[in-house]
Amino acid sequence: MDELRHAGARAAAIAADHLAGIADRPVWQPVPGAERDWLGGQELPETGRPLDDLLEDARAHVLPYPMGNGHPRFFGWVNSPPNPAGVVVEPLAAALNPSCAGGDHAGPHLERTVVRWLAGLVGFPHLPGGGLLTSGASMATIICLATARRQAALADGWDVREDGLYGRPPMIMYVTEEGHSCLHKAAQLLGLGARHVRTVPVDGAYRMDVGALRTMIAEDVAAGLRPFCVAGSAGTVNSGAIDPLGEIADVAAEHGLWFHVDGAYGALGILADGAAPRYEGLDRADSLALDPHKWLGVPVGCGCALLRDPAATRAAFSLVPSYLIDDHAGDLGWLAEYGPEQTRPFRALKTWATMSHLGRSGVTRLVNHTTDLARTLGDMVTRADDFELLAPVTTSITAFRHLPRPDGPDALDALNRAIPVAVQQRGNAFLTGTRLGGRDALRACFLHPDTTEDDLTVLLDEIRLAAKGL
Repeated sequence: MDELRHAGARAAAIAADHLAGIADRPVWQPVPGAERDWLGGQELPETGRPLDDLLEDARAHVLPYPMGNGHPRFFGWVNSPPNPAGVVVEPLAAALNPSCAGGDHAGPHLERTVVRWLAGLVGFPHLPGGGLLTSGASMATIICLATARRQAALADGWDVREDGLYGRPPMIMYVTEEGHSCLHKAAQLLGLGARHVRTVPVDGAYRMDVGALRTMIAEDVAAGLRPFCVAGSAGTVNSGAIDPLGEIADVAAEHGLWFHVDGAYGALGILADGAAPRYEGLDRADSLALDPHKWLGVPVGCGCALLRDPAATRAAFSLVPSYLIDDHAGDLGWLAEYGPEQTRPFRALKTWATMSHLGRSGVTRLVNHTTDLARTLGDMVTRADDFELLAPVTTSITAFRHLPRPDGPDALDALNRAIPVAVQQRGNAFLTGTRLGGRDALRACFLHPDTTEDDLTVLLDEIRLAAKGL
């Protein structure tokens, strides 16, 4: 234990030094060839190595080449910096090393508290057992849609767990072209088939066209198909658009469809000043997927599935072999009965620590700070002659593009497609691109509590300088 005590103190110091110096280093830099060879070409040592040596290798070869998301000028994808509370308790979770499938130990009890807190933050109805932590929103989405699939089958008089999907009318799910790819992956993994995921058009603000949704449902019913689920977005990854959730909930109720909301990134935006009306209807969803490891800054590896009816989810997944029967599990049973994972890591500790460290006021302050940054960048883009805002700013994402010269649309698409990599390679800022409304776009996502308005000026200047070199 002396070696662990010494190495643990050194690891904490290395981590603190790394985090303290992030803003003074490049946001991102490519891994040089020699380092790439070292990282990817090692052989397993024949004999064990001391902990100090491992720490030195990590300090020298791993920490200098981060993804970049710890830096206040990292605006790519939807990746937050780690909250320090989450960082500091990660070794404690590893020291306990439990499986949080269930049982009477700290992990499952703390997880139920964390899930209740998350539901409370976004105003989602919560019954005991109505959710669990997952590896991320992709797994959460699979859990939610598997529950929806079984409920639809039961309503039609059969059991999908027993019978499978064989010989049944295809089940149809509705998402927009802005819906996250995890919805499509879940549909494919659950045997629904990509061709049975309907793409609902969007309006000028990239929100679901509910009239078109109604028409598509009617057409599918007339064709003998089985509509079963509509998935709305509480903040898309492309532009942060929030679908008209209340109107979608009305349609779902009229047709007996499961109403799922993808709030992986954007659900916490409901806490921003004046934002709640845009989320009207979220509390009517049957299920909600969200990611504490996005806006909250919980270290990566923590999503959450929230379910209105815990019994339906348990019925969709519970399979308890004789060697796992626990007569003292209580009415809720084990967490493993609510999803596909049997061995489950202690995700709750870092989530509990992060949320406790921030408090509700701290979470609200973070959401307001980052949404304000997105609006400020939107205003800067609108005022500039060489930029164009592509979507309303509704959460902490700004979608725009660079217009340095009066080129045709193809040339502008090519330029904006090339800009993100050019900016990344300069090392002073990091953003990523996308396609929005059929055009190549730039998008900046704000999640870092230390990002300032000066960083926005740096971002636009870096885009201009990168574009001149293309």
